[in-house]
Amino acid sequence: MEGKLNQTYEVIEVCLLAGKIMLQSGAETYRVEDTMTRIAASFGIHDSHSFVTPTGIIFSIEGMDPTKFVRISDRSTDLEKVSVVNSISRKISGGEISIKDAYSELKQVEKANLSYPIWVQIVAASLVGGCFLIMFQGVWHDFIPALVSSGVGFSCHIYFHRLVRVKFFAEFFASLIIGLLAFLFVAIGFGNELDKIIIGSVMPLVPGLLITNAVRDLMAGHLVSGISKGAEAFLTAFAIGTGIAVVFSVF
Repeated sequence: MEGKLNQTYEVIEVCLLAGKIMLQSGAETYRVEDTMTRIAASFGIHDSHSFVTPTGIIFSIEGMDPTKFVRISDRSTDLEKVSVVNSISRKISGGEISIKDAYSELKQVEKANLSYPIWVQIVAASLVGGCFLIMFQGVWHDFIPALVSSGVGFSCHIYFHRLVRVKFFAEFFASLIIGLLAFLFVAIGFGNELDKIIIGSVMPLVPGLLITNAVRDLMAGHLVSGISKGAEAFLTAFAIGTGIAVVFSVF
């Protein structure tokens, strides 16, 4: 009886750890709940229940077993970790891995830094800004101003987010700098269309994943998570718009 109870506790820990990694890495709420339920069922626990919000996970098993809660304080976008956890979940479902090995692998994934280096992210953000400028029917003459504004703005976003752990201020100051740079390029004659440069440059800051996850969670019936993620996306959009609006109001 004691051995079975210990195994149940181990399954709960594996489920919570898998859910925590996925939620912190940008996975949808329904995907997190589905993964946790599948892992528990693979180890013979078919009466498990989970409640996931962007800031916490509650997991319980019917009976006398305790309900456990995990707090989620930091969230980012690392879809590679989501993919790795899904791979581990499939191995668990296929009976290819034990509870202890699964927990060990998940711990390694939690500690690992699978995201691209900062310089790669900045280069990618720069190219995104220039390419979106062309997509929005801008002229090639503005490609370099958009590329520079986007790269510098994204770099400032990373820096300010490390300095102040409030996303709103990081996004506000990043968009403010993008607006100032775009205005400067146009003022010195290096850029032509101010609006196209700004629109292209702020695209790396736009919360596309948050908006997508909010819609998918709402469609899946997870109203609390969907509305909260939508509100977070709205705040991000508001911060970006406010930063640009300040530039236009001053100049």
